[in-house]
Amino acid sequence: MSTGVAVIGSGNIGTDLMIKIMRLSASLRMVAMAGIDPASDGLARARRLGVATTDKGVEGLIAMPEFADVRLVFDATSAGAHRDNDAALRAHGRTVVDLTPAAVGPYVVPPVNLDRHLAEPNVNMVTCGGQATVPIVAAVGRVTPVAYGEIVASIASRSAGPGTRANIDEFTETTARAIEVVGGAGRGKAIIVLNPADPPPLMRDTVYCLCPDAGADRTAVARSVAAMVDAVREYVPGYRLKQEVQFDPVEAYVPALGRTFSGLQVSVFLEVSGAGHHLPEYAGNLDIMTSAALRTAERLVEVRRA
Repeated sequence: MSTGVAVIGSGNIGTDLMIKIMRLSASLRMVAMAGIDPASDGLARARRLGVATTDKGVEGLIAMPEFADVRLVFDATSAGAHRDNDAALRAHGRTVVDLTPAAVGPYVVPPVNLDRHLAEPNVNMVTCGGQATVPIVAAVGRVTPVAYGEIVASIASRSAGPGTRANIDEFTETTARAIEVVGGAGRGKAIIVLNPADPPPLMRDTVYCLCPDAGADRTAVARSVAAMVDAVREYVPGYRLKQEVQFDPVEAYVPALGRTFSGLQVSVFLEVSGAGHHLPEYAGNLDIMTSAALRTAERLVEVRRA
């Protein structure tokens, strides 16, 4: 028996998520979509697909008769809006999967820590950069300690909508914190680059890990990274390594650590292409978020039905 779900946010992310639920999920059933723009393409598409809609946001969703059939809600709005949305939904006992950088609930990156947070009423999907790179920091960290992790996420400017642009500060702060809390690095830093190139490039992510043990088993690290890439690719088929993992001895002053660091730098270069369910292939940054949210929700309902 499938579980009824709703999506708040009728932009690109919310629309892509709706389509993924309807095409890919056997355990989730799309019941309703809520937005705030009556003329949005997302709400129009939902209506064409037979999904109930409202343009009155979360309050409109709660007032819909279909809400009684909704057990889990995806929030694809903004960090600011999410706090109010979560409070409203929590009062009605609904589980929330948060695709904004609000981080009301714990950070969740499916192949790293999903099963630790299955009882939470609200889980946060970090950011697109976090979903792409935190697994790699964790993969290195399960072989050798990571004192500092830095990631650079480069995305097509055309794939960065108003919500992404409005939340740049939250993006960098949330991703950096997730590198530490979920990835296990002692310190984390995140940089986002909006690439205006035409044609739009695919999402590229670079992960730098500074490891104190210069003699760490490089073969074991490379194997751990490859295994993690395979784990992410199970739900994000366009996720891949661009080249072999790089290892470089390093001794340099690291401002984020406030000291000279001596050890091993592990560099990992990734590319993410979208599945093309609703968004173009170059929008891998959005696709990895909706794919991670779908995987998370399916696991949540699987455990709670058991």
